[in-house]
Amino acid sequence: MDDEVIDFAKSKKAVLLVEEGQPDYIEQNIHAVLRRGDVPTKLHGKDMLPPAGEYTPAAVLKGLLEFLRKYAPHLLNEDNLPAVIRPSGDKPNSLSQEIPAEVVHGRPPSFCTGCPERPIFTALKLAERETGSHHISADIGCHLFSILPPFNIGATTMGYGLGTAGASALSDPGSNRETISFMGDGGFWHNGLTSGIGNAVFNESAGLTVVVDNAYSAATGGQDLLSSTAENNIRSTKHPIEDAVRGIGVKWVKAVSNTYKVSEMREIMKDALTTKTKGPKVIIAQSECTLNRQRRIKPLMAKRVKEGKRVVRERYGVDPETCTGDHSCIRINGCPSLTIAPNPDPMRKDPIAQVLNTCVGCGLCGEAAHAAVLCPSFYRSEIITNPSIWDKTKLAFRNAIIGFLQNGIDRRLVGIDV
Repeated sequence: MDDEVIDFAKSKKAVLLVEEGQPDYIEQNIHAVLRRGDVPTKLHGKDMLPPAGEYTPAAVLKGLLEFLRKYAPHLLNEDNLPAVIRPSGDKPNSLSQEIPAEVVHGRPPSFCTGCPERPIFTALKLAERETGSHHISADIGCHLFSILPPFNIGATTMGYGLGTAGASALSDPGSNRETISFMGDGGFWHNGLTSGIGNAVFNESAGLTVVVDNAYSAATGGQDLLSSTAENNIRSTKHPIEDAVRGIGVKWVKAVSNTYKVSEMREIMKDALTTKTKGPKVIIAQSECTLNRQRRIKPLMAKRVKEGKRVVRERYGVDPETCTGDHSCIRINGCPSLTIAPNPDPMRKDPIAQVLNTCVGCGLCGEAAHAAVLCPSFYRSEIITNPSIWDKTKLAFRNAIIGFLQNGIDRRLVGIDV
């Protein structure tokens, strides 16, 4: 390895090493290799790049600019530099940004579009409108995004699979409100079953644990687990979390097979938070990770389209004439595909909600609006590729009816001055 580094560097005047993080282990090691090999090549790294923090494209470009200015200025076109590195100083840390930070809205990380974990926290927010707020012990995993807007759910986080264990330390037997804890299926099998659920059974600790079961260890890349439903030739899967929880002694267990049914999730959570039983209560919220689902079905859909077969894809939208511009749907949902757009009504100034083309058709927006009794502005549509004769016939019939009704409205409006 040392010989390869020396062979690479000995014919060069200087080398720029891009090593994110601190301490700079690799830079120190390569310095030692070059010096011991009596190679005079200059090595630069943290002296031209930020010593810590994320190496964004802008940060790397600024370091590269300084490196090129020092060793190869002829390669630069100073009059045509990218906007982000137009200099007002020499060091990357002192280069000003084109857009001041206070002008740009923060974009906290969030659940993916269509994530089945998002409706769980929508349901909890709706349930707490009636039961009041509770101490919520969060856990490591995708579901930890719940601590950020728009949910702001989660008061403590201890570690992977320690949601229930963390809640037990803050559970007050004399309180009329039990603690709520979350853990993913990965954390559950990692140690949550024993350190959390098992200890709660042993100590007869009251409290609600929500196990987010999306069939994979989603946060680390979608690896299979004991409870995964997929076929695995080298692993044993299809061991339900519900069986494990009941086997360890939990009496109150509810499994929800479709987390997108927000009303159902809300009612089960209300039941759990208002029912007084001895020992822990567990809700298993099951729906497949959207990323893994998309990876699985997209190639199949593309193959069907290529073969000329009928493929139906669901999309959701907002009726601009019905939307009131209240934006409650966004506040209890937070889907990245749900945003705002200018109001087409000249008499109203508030922007309306709008669904972007990144929608994957999970239906949460409409379910949340229905569960929270919001305006009925969401609609579901079907995008059909390679439609059948029956599909085309239905489309023609619908267009004829809609056109007839629309013409009737237009005739009644004739002569009316707005």
